[in-house]
Amino acid sequence: MLTERPIQPSQNPLPSVAGSTSKMAHIRQWLSRFRIRLFNWEYWPFTVVYIPVFVYYLYLAAKARSLFFFSASNPAIESGGLLGESKIDILDLISDQFKPKTLFFRQFVSINQILNRMVLAGFWFPIIAKPNQGERGWRVEKLHNEDELTEYLLTNHMDLIVQEYVDESIELGVFYYRMPGEKTGTISSIVQKEFLSITGDGQSTMLQLISQSDRAMLQLSALIERYGDHLNDVLDRKQVVQLMPIGNHCRGTKFLNANHLITPELVAVFDQISLSIDGFYYGRYDLRCRSIEDLYQGKHISILELNGAGAEPAHIYHPGFSLWQGWRILLQHWHILYTISRENHRRGVPYMTRQEALTIYRRIQTYSKPTPTL
Repeated sequence: MLTERPIQPSQNPLPSVAGSTSKMAHIRQWLSRFRIRLFNWEYWPFTVVYIPVFVYYLYLAAKARSLFFFSASNPAIESGGLLGESKIDILDLISDQFKPKTLFFRQFVSINQILNRMVLAGFWFPIIAKPNQGERGWRVEKLHNEDELTEYLLTNHMDLIVQEYVDESIELGVFYYRMPGEKTGTISSIVQKEFLSITGDGQSTMLQLISQSDRAMLQLSALIERYGDHLNDVLDRKQVVQLMPIGNHCRGTKFLNANHLITPELVAVFDQISLSIDGFYYGRYDLRCRSIEDLYQGKHISILELNGAGAEPAHIYHPGFSLWQGWRILLQHWHILYTISRENHRRGVPYMTRQEALTIYRRIQTYSKPTPTL
């Protein structure tokens, strides 16, 4: 039985972990996490993994004679979708048929304003709340009630997106690209997301079960903050608890290679969706669906986000996937991004200027600073 526990922070986190744990125990935990990261490149820092990609990017930029050539890849999206793009502006490009009910709020919105608009839009808790700008799951939370929404608003003072929670069992990332002027595109990557969870044995506490999972151990600090003393709870035999409700790799989600799902029928579905978005040629759809059969028929698809030039073919993070193969695939996609951008530029799409990039950078610096707590 799959269960999910809402965020229930404790004022006194686990004494055995956060309070009286000996210095040696902390060192052992740190060494254990370091070992896991060292021998599994999927956990390496973004800046390390992307060193060869950055070198290749500089080569492509020299060929294009612009550091910002990528901005022409998706003319409908600011910066092509690599820097500081607005999530709501992108979602507004997608037909309502293929996305959940979504509301946008300016910063410092009151909880009553949000609740009233949720009622008018026809949905209620649980909801997904996330900043309008940000990436890699930054401050994305599933909220179950008004109290959690109130707490979220106290520490998140920025433009906000609120979506109805899509309770479908399958979450995928579908990477799609199409050359300008063509009617048929390519799906180059599909990742299926397996959320971080533990299964009870009737004897072990949540903390003990977490310690048996490398992936969960890397999230230990966040899980202590999230669950506090509840990590001392013993789960029933075969009881499955989803520890993190957000399908992001840096939140413990396992990314599985699902490229076997790519078929001409599926490409036709995403051609239909993508051709209706004027000015979109390259990116990844993050979505939920009811079944693979429905996916092939274009039914019951809920697109949670569409990521542009900054998107990754995320199947490369499948456990055990070769780093060399991952680099090869990333470089291939950057070449495709370059080719699409150059063709759009030839057709009259300008590259982003240095001043425009600087303006976006300053905006990113503003919303990425720690938010003061009221």
